[in-house]
Amino acid sequence: MIPVMRILVATRDDVFVLDSDDGALRESAGVHRSPTCLAVDGATGRAWCGTVDGVRWSDDGGDRWEPAGLEGEEVTAVAASLTEPGVVWAGTEPSAIYRSDDGGSTWSRAEGLLDLPSSSEWSFPPRPETHHVRWIACHPAEPGRLWVAIEAGALVTSSDGGASWEDRVPDGPYDTHELAIHPERPDGLRVAAGDGYFESEDGGATWRSPERGLEVGYLRSVAIDPGDPDAVVVSAASHAHAAYAAGRSDGRLYRREGDGPWRRVVEGWPDPPDTIAPLLVAGREPGELWAADERGVHRSEDGGRAWRFAAVFEATPPWLRGLAVVDA
Repeated sequence: MIPVMRILVATRDDVFVLDSDDGALRESAGVHRSPTCLAVDGATGRAWCGTVDGVRWSDDGGDRWEPAGLEGEEVTAVAASLTEPGVVWAGTEPSAIYRSDDGGSTWSRAEGLLDLPSSSEWSFPPRPETHHVRWIACHPAEPGRLWVAIEAGALVTSSDGGASWEDRVPDGPYDTHELAIHPERPDGLRVAAGDGYFESEDGGATWRSPERGLEVGYLRSVAIDPGDPDAVVVSAASHAHAAYAAGRSDGRLYRREGDGPWRRVVEGWPDPPDTIAPLLVAGREPGELWAADERGVHRSEDGGRAWRFAAVFEATPPWLRGLAVVDA
């Protein structure tokens, strides 16, 4: 039996596993090809990993991974439905959305994404000839409703399980990297984007961008305190080239409560900033948040105000791809 909780970290080459009460990161087995993203099915505990050659799944807390379809596709985002058992979503490069209704045994492509008017403008700046799905977020209460982030160019949504799509809206994020939702506020969206921080209280129909206190405008990751939907933590950097690569980045953390200003998090983080913009994920208990950078995994038990090391990497990974929490 695996421990009560594990932290999964995807690097460029592998997935690492941390038992929450252990303090040691160890490599998993069976990923085979470069991992790109992680997700967990909260209902079953199954973990999902996107790779450059399809999807893989794990039912033992990330110790070992098995093929789960879409071989030959570069999978860049994956998410499990919170309301429909067995429904899993995967996004790829070039941008496409695939749906599985049987827990990854079979997949079907959701049509219509590239028919959206904004699709002609989608372009990933380092490789402008292409674009990809960066993030998929499922509504915590409404079956079939989800949001899909295209890097770069749009945050789009579907209310009918991918049968149809609604395009980006004015004043919304253009370059969404991550989208977080607190289950107590299922229509409250919190977005970390390359063009800043965005939030919506109506499921993405309208947006605002509170920036007071933010010293930099390139945001990578976002998490909400499980015990307080008004407490949000984001990671950020001065620009895209200072966010991802170990040894040349200036990533940092900011925290905000309600309508207050953003405040730089300094307890547990270097000053001046000299790490990647860390990945963030909410834990299971009030105040519990996890972060990962090239140094290792960090834990906060007070909603992101202060952090401590939970484990360190033996060898520094050049960059990180995903972070997830899985229960036993």
